[in-house]
Amino acid sequence: MRLYTKEELIAAIRKVVDHGWHRSIKRTVDTRNDGAVGNTLEKLLDIKENNLPIPNMREWELKGQRAHTSSLVTLKHIEPSPRAVEIVPRVLLPQFGWKHRLAGIKYPKSEMSFRSTTSATSYTRRGFRIVVDHVEKKVKLEFVAAKADSSAPDVSAWLELVEKRRGLGPLDPEPYWGFEDLNYAIGEKVKNCFYVVADSRIDGGREFFCYRELHILSGFSFAKFLNCVEQGVILVDFDARTGHNHGTKFRIKQDSWHKLYSSVKRVI
Repeated sequence: MRLYTKEELIAAIRKVVDHGWHRSIKRTVDTRNDGAVGNTLEKLLDIKENNLPIPNMREWELKGQRAHTSSLVTLKHIEPSPRAVEIVPRVLLPQFGWKHRLAGIKYPKSEMSFRSTTSATSYTRRGFRIVVDHVEKKVKLEFVAAKADSSAPDVSAWLELVEKRRGLGPLDPEPYWGFEDLNYAIGEKVKNCFYVVADSRIDGGREFFCYRELHILSGFSFAKFLNCVEQGVILVDFDARTGHNHGTKFRIKQDSWHKLYSSVKRVI
């Protein structure tokens, strides 16, 4: 792995942009959260994943996204507290999970799923919401059964199962992320970013990327981060099934970087 100055790294990315189409290093096409745009660029630049080799410049991250997509960009994987409980696989999945869409096909018939993109501005159809509590200094996950869309047959049937499993009361224990822990984990991870945008096409069953934009993001603010969560610009994405927890992620909507950073500069 080679070292770059900031200017050398920009020049190297410019060469990748000028070169045209590059085959993705991933064989799957999952625009939701597979990270292929950034991972492929890291491979082209001979960079270790999630570690930009810029001497004397700490805390730089590379993020990538396909153009013309409504998918979210992952900021950081952070499991909720209390960590010792392992809330997602041991509480949310067994108590609130539903039948996985590939149960009995790709996975065992008993395979369950807990997959939820959760906002602070509205409840999900199953009654979950994110709450920013400035008094307790926590970002919390809330469940209110009355807010679930019981008019939908699948949700109504699911609520009946939840009631049998654990009742329809509030979450106990309540999943949360403390402000101090979030500030450290998020701030250290995405304090400054190189953000690339790429066009995408499929050829012969493989995805190819044509990189076309590079933005430099700096001046991360935790206060802005909390505002983004409250405004539904940053969401919490749960993605677990019986056989595997893919991780809980804080994710941001595309074209919202100016709400998180004081400086957003396009250099290519």
